[in-house]
Amino acid sequence: MPYDFSATLWLHVGEAAWYFVTLPEHLADEIEYLTAGNRRGFGSVRVEVTIGATTWRTSIFPDTNAKSYLLPVKKAVRTSENISDGDVVSVTLAVLDT
Repeated sequence: MPYDFSATLWLHVGEAAWYFVTLPEHLADEIEYLTAGNRRGFGSVRVEVTIGATTWRTSIFPDTNAKSYLLPVKKAVRTSENISDGDVVSVTLAVLDT
């Protein structure tokens, strides 16, 4: 079942320039419930994601500080969709491992 939401793209402060979208907390709670006992390393969940015209497969990762999951957005997606830090993006996300 795909989920549609909008969220802000943000840059992780650290050694590497990783960009993320934080899933809405209610969506993270549902994904956590649906994938209980079926998560991968570090609690990650495999997903298929669409932003704009770009679709790719990746994993989302739990973040205890945000009480949610983080979706990494790779450079190829940011470039093709012309998005950058602080932009609000529309996301369609489907869990692959249920």
